[in-house]
Amino acid sequence: MATRKEIDGSEGVPQFYGSELRFKREQAGLTLERLLDGSYYGITYLSEIERGYRRMPMDLAQHVDRVLGTDGFFERRCEDVRKAKSKGHAAYFFQVAEAELRARTINHWSNALFPGLLQTKPYAHSVIRSAHPLDTPEEVEAKIEARMRRARILDDPKKPEYWAVMHESLVHQPIIPPEEMAEQLEHIAALVRSGRIVTQILQWNGPTRPFTELPLFFMDFDDEPPLLYTEGPYHGQTIDDPSVLMKYRKAYDRLRAAALPPEVSLALIEKAAEEYRNGQHRS
Repeated sequence: MATRKEIDGSEGVPQFYGSELRFKREQAGLTLERLLDGSYYGITYLSEIERGYRRMPMDLAQHVDRVLGTDGFFERRCEDVRKAKSKGHAAYFFQVAEAELRARTINHWSNALFPGLLQTKPYAHSVIRSAHPLDTPEEVEAKIEARMRRARILDDPKKPEYWAVMHESLVHQPIIPPEEMAEQLEHIAALVRSGRIVTQILQWNGPTRPFTELPLFFMDFDDEPPLLYTEGPYHGQTIDDPSVLMKYRKAYDRLRAAALPPEVSLALIEKAAEEYRNGQHRS
């Protein structure tokens, strides 16, 4: 007979509904494979949800509710997690913030701002205050903290693999004071020096195409289809159409091929950081 005692569901919502999912599945006499029949997810993925290691995507929760006849229980738990975790994120970005946690690789083209995963607090504060000038100090702080929480995925020494191509203007046209800009660049350089990330700089005279006007954020997963995300100051779009995604992937590959090599890019970043630190930088 199924028993809830095998998994401790007391630590939080994912642990709780993971425990409940396993209980309901075994109560129904279903294997992981049979429960997943008709969905796009793999056995390993569902097993990690049951153990509380992953949060359940909404479409999978709806599938599980249908198969197990649980009257929307797991869909409601997903909504609980969404509300808890979306604090500080725009509604259109929540899916991306969740997907980052599952990504095997992330590739980023950044044309106007340093990527959120690489931003220091002062840089994030400047970006948020510029885009949302009417936010209260509490709202600004919530958004900054949400961005810092996202960046903790880089604390893992191996996953996700992260590669960012950034336009040279980000280095030479600061949006924060010189001392803070030096810290921002030193932060990126430290991640590169540690081997945690790879960055390339696309120079001013690099090839210009319409797609260079859009930030591009690619995510690949172990057992999910890849995603592309792009955005403006007040909107975002997630793309999973394979044919469209392939075109943008080729565009990104051309940008990466045209950018400075990683070691040259690192030298440029560190030189600019030193100049900002010593008050010598000229835009």
